[in-house]
Amino acid sequence: MASPHVQPHRAFKYRVALLISIVVIVPLGYAIRFHGTAPEWLNDSFGSIAYEIFWILLVALLFPRPSPLWTAVGVFFTTCALEFLQLWQSPLLQTMRATLPGRLVLGNTFTWSDFPSYLIGSVLGWLWMRSCLARYHR
Repeated sequence: MASPHVQPHRAFKYRVALLISIVVIVPLGYAIRFHGTAPEWLNDSFGSIAYEIFWILLVALLFPRPSPLWTAVGVFFTTCALEFLQLWQSPLLQTMRATLPGRLVLGNTFTWSDFPSYLIGSVLGWLWMRSCLARYHR
């Protein structure tokens, strides 16, 4: 799928759609992960899906030229790398993880069960990004 740079007003609308999507997904993901009524593992899984979608939409907002597929693949591999980074307990990483932003970005506990959620979130984020792009690229 081509980038949204054909007409400036359409590119602007595409980026606004991404920004609105981010404004929706962040509180939704936070609410699900930390205040959901489902079992904790399910809240974590849905929160991880929202986390993945958020990163895909943010990368697309900041760098709109790459295709939705490459954006989703790149974010998927990056979040998988961050998951493996949780196995490393260096003093610097532990200091960063002691803060809320550090915990939200880096996580604090390696879990194999996060990988399926990252995959599902990447597919949903890819579809979401494609939908926004298709709507405003015509």
